[in-house]
Amino acid sequence: MKLPVPCDIVEDAARKLLQERGVTIEAIAQIVYELQVKYNPTLEMEDCIESANAVLWKREIQHAILVGVELDKLAEQGKLSEPLQSLITSDEGLFGVDETIALGSVFGFGSIAVTTFGYLDKAKYGIIEDLDKNKKQTHTFLDDLVCSIAASAAARLAHRLRDREEKRDRNEIKKREEEDLIG
Repeated sequence: MKLPVPCDIVEDAARKLLQERGVTIEAIAQIVYELQVKYNPTLEMEDCIESANAVLWKREIQHAILVGVELDKLAEQGKLSEPLQSLITSDEGLFGVDETIALGSVFGFGSIAVTTFGYLDKAKYGIIEDLDKNKKQTHTFLDDLVCSIAASAAARLAHRLRDREEKRDRNEIKKREEEDLIG
């Protein structure tokens, strides 16, 4: 019987891949901040960092990062079969698999995350734009994965801020946060 890979190993691998590719939690948090500060002028960057980190605790986003970045790296090395090689290295506009993988991980954060993902994919804020314009590396999947993380973190933060506004009990908020970690 095969043993499952421990979740801390998977999370660590996903975080290392982001770091290797030049994506920091702070860069993602900056996008979250820009998205959310207009709705909450007292928002602090610390809240955005915490929310981005919480999204990265979810297995589904970890798995998406592992698959997407691996495909980007294989494309850079020319190790994919044609026509897939060309589709990924050129970031073909009608190739939607990159968005599909990234979009799959936002569903756990509701319709706000889904619509925000689409917005970020087109608007190309911060590190997303940097990845999209980088011609030295292939980021066909990674730019969309960062959209996914930022959109999910923004949606999560919006819900948490509403919980605070409604003066929900800390234990109830903690219970909701623990429930969000499933998946």
